[in-house]
Amino acid sequence: MKIAVCIKRVPDSETRVKIAADGKSLDEAGVKFILNPYDEFAVEEALQRKEQAGSGEVVVIALGPAAAQETIRTALAMGADRGTLLQADRIPADGLAAATALAAELKGGGYDLILFGKMAIDDYNHQVGPMVAELLDLPCVTTVAHLEIEGGKGVAEREIEGGLEVVEFPLPAVLTTDKGLNEPRYPALKGIMAAKKKPLDVKPAALGAGRMEVVAMTPPPDRKEGKIVGEGGAAVAELVRLLREEAKVL
Repeated sequence: MKIAVCIKRVPDSETRVKIAADGKSLDEAGVKFILNPYDEFAVEEALQRKEQAGSGEVVVIALGPAAAQETIRTALAMGADRGTLLQADRIPADGLAAATALAAELKGGGYDLILFGKMAIDDYNHQVGPMVAELLDLPCVTTVAHLEIEGGKGVAEREIEGGLEVVEFPLPAVLTTDKGLNEPRYPALKGIMAAKKKPLDVKPAALGAGRMEVVAMTPPPDRKEGKIVGEGGAAVAELVRLLREEAKVL
């Protein structure tokens, strides 16, 4: 089974970020970057599928700056076979532009599965995986929480409000992975050392024409200081008055 996993380099959610001088991007100085957590589920699923099949290849593909090679090496250390970086100075804000570059790389690759995380934690747009599927004219199932593959078809479960949705699809297909699908492995020392010798190609990204751009980034407004209105039951009347007259939520 030949599987492609599209991954993204994102800022660690625990890192404090600042807006750059241009007012529409992040200042990367001192920012720790990691493999997008939802993409870890995709990498793990690809590795498990290869192990179950007893043969195959797992290829990781990333779009981004030269520094994204480190992110690809993380996936290679987990067990992926080779990586490709579609190098661009900056990941476009327009999901379609990114999807166009990824689809161009994936087309004709002979992949049985193409996996994405359900979203990236830096933009939360949920777009790129389904857009790639549309550009490649492949079936797509998003936010997969359980997966069974046998022969030339698969069955996926998606968690929806109040229950589960079960989807059957033919291969090849594009899937986006959700939490609960598996438990991503940690790269062992042996894998980290082996990752340094695995193939990693760097190509210029063939970005599509962007239809959207970031014109400004601003931090959220400062939260107002809290107010203690009293203690116990005696504070209820005053709390209700403040919610009605000051907060105007009642």
